[in-house]
Amino acid sequence: DVQLQASGGGLVQTGGSLRLSCATSGFTVDGYAVGWFRRAPGKGREGVSCVESSDGSTIYTDSVKGRFTISSDNAKNTVYLQMNNLKPEDTAVYYCALKIIGLSCSLYDFEYDYWGKGTLVTVSS
Repeated sequence: DVQLQASGGGLVQTGGSLRLSCATSGFTVDGYAVGWFRRAPGKGREGVSCVESSDGSTIYTDSVKGRFTISSDNAKNTVYLQMNNLKPEDTAVYYCALKIIGLSCSLYDFEYDYWGKGTLVTVSS
């Protein structure tokens, strides 16, 4: 079975940093993409970032550009989201998701095939 496990959330002050991890297992495909999404209290799910396994291409939503960095360790089957200069508006449950149909990154949640349970990030002001 395909599994994704997100971890690394927590409570941090404004301006602080966290690194989220997404451990993946249970699939063997030549190319795929892993995305990070978030759902803030009272809001819909938002695409944050994505990385492609084939060449490491990445995309980010505008609000996190310059602050968040996505990376992957293919040997460990793990994708990371380094979040710096966190702001209260980054408070959300963060989810990682796997896209195996179509290799290119996307920030549209409907394009993803598998989802992990979320990890809560709380940024205090």
